[in-house]
Amino acid sequence: MDNGIIIMMLIGSLILGGIALFAFLWAVKNGQFDDEERFLNAVKFDSEEDLNDAVQREKKLKELKKK
Repeated sequence: MDNGIIIMMLIGSLILGGIALFAFLWAVKNGQFDDEERFLNAVKFDSEEDLNDAVQREKKLKELKKK
């Protein structure tokens, strides 16, 4: 292979890796991965009805906290 091709591929992969790192850090900063309760509630409640009830309770609790 030509050295120019290897350098272009290296630069391209570094740019794409930098973009991916930036997107990940942006998501962490904006709280995209802070929803731990959702996964815990999935274990606690078995049926879909129970999950819907839990979501409604959380919404009501958030509304009460806003007031």
